[in-house]
Amino acid sequence: MGTLDAAHAADPSETDPHADALARIRVVLVGSQHPGNVGSAARAIKTMGLSRLVLAAPECEPGREAVALAAGADDVLAHAPVTASLADAVADCQLVLGCTARSRRVAMDAFEPRAAAAHAWSRANGGDEVALVFGRERTGLTNDELHLCHAAIHIPSNPAYGSLNLAMAVQVVAYEVRMAMLQRDAAPQAPAPRREDRDRPASHAQLEGFYGQLAETLDLIDFHKGRTPDSALRKLRRLFSRAALDEREVRLLRGILADAARMATLAGRGEA
Repeated sequence: MGTLDAAHAADPSETDPHADALARIRVVLVGSQHPGNVGSAARAIKTMGLSRLVLAAPECEPGREAVALAAGADDVLAHAPVTASLADAVADCQLVLGCTARSRRVAMDAFEPRAAAAHAWSRANGGDEVALVFGRERTGLTNDELHLCHAAIHIPSNPAYGSLNLAMAVQVVAYEVRMAMLQRDAAPQAPAPRREDRDRPASHAQLEGFYGQLAETLDLIDFHKGRTPDSALRKLRRLFSRAALDEREVRLLRGILADAARMATLAGRGEA
C-alpha cells in the first residue's frame, strides 16, 4: 500500500482530457471488513474511470481475495493508501460526501447519487479535492464520521429491502460520477475558474482546526452556560459547511476567535 501522494500513480492515462479531474476524486472505504468487497470496490471505480481508493482504519487486509475480485483492477489496490482514520483520509479535501442510509440522528443535507455526483464532478473539475466516503458493510458510518462529511449521499433503494452491498453502492455512485462527466461534455460549458482566479476553498483539516478552536473559545466564554455543547456545535458545523468557507475566511474567523479568547482571559484575570 502506498501513501496518499503515491495514490496518484494509478491515475488515468495522460491522454484522457479528464485525467486531472478524475485524479482529484477519491473513494474512501471506512472500516472495511471483507477483502472481497475491497477488491470489488476497486473494480467498480476503475470501470468508471476513477483510480483513487483509500482504506481508512480497515479491519481486514486486502490479500488474495481482494486481488481476485478486483479482476484486473489490482493496480488500484496496489496504490491504495491506508490511513488511521477518516479524518486523515480526507484532510486535504475541500468536499467530503458520505454515503449512508437516512438517519434522523444526524441532521445534514442529503443528496441522491445523481445530484451528489454532479456536484462532486463540478468541484473536482474546478480543482478541488473530493472524497466519496463509504462505511462498514454492516453498520455504515458512525455519527462522528458523518459529522466529518459536508453532506450525505442516500441511494433510494427499496424501502422493504434496503440491503445494498458495499461494492454495489460504490458502483452506483461511481457510475453517476461518470455520467455527470459525460453529460457536461455533451453540453456547452463555461470554462471552470482556474485555481489562481478564485479563493481556495478551505481544506477539511483547516475546517477541523477551526471547529476545534471554536469549541474551545465557546467553552472559554461560557457560551453553553452548563448545557451540553454537542447540539450547538453540530448546528454550527452545518451552518459553516453551508457557507463553503475559503482559506482566507477561515483565517479571519480564527483571528476573531483568538481575540475573543484573549479578551475573555483578560476579563477573567480582572475579576480575580
